[in-house]
Amino acid sequence: MVTDRIGDFIIRLQNAARIGKPSVKMPYSSHVVAIAKKLKELGFVTSVEVKAIGESEVKKETVVMLAYNEKGQSKLRGVKRISKPGRRLYVPSSEAHRVKGGTGVRIISSSTGIVSDSEARKAHVGGENLFEIW
Repeated sequence: MVTDRIGDFIIRLQNAARIGKPSVKMPYSSHVVAIAKKLKELGFVTSVEVKAIGESEVKKETVVMLAYNEKGQSKLRGVKRISKPGRRLYVPSSEAHRVKGGTGVRIISSSTGIVSDSEARKAHVGGENLFEIW
């Protein structure tokens, strides 16, 4: 049983990227799927699929395909978890600053859904500061 699904998801992505694995499988969570879709929009992953496990449609898994450049290097170079289950950290839109000089992205869970730092600044929404990815 995993208590921190988001932390488990981003570490699985980072580990797969470091060894050159093309995909990552995770137990299904709608919150994790929403984050994966945002990462797809940002170009860190190429596809997000939800598949049923076996014949039962109750148990599902999420399959995420990582994005690689033409040299075979992963576009995902690192992650940093900010808000954790033991300590939730929230950020207003004015403090959603750039990551790694603009090469990285901060993912925020707001009332409008999962947004990046630039989207939060444009829409003037804050929320839970989930993690940074570059």
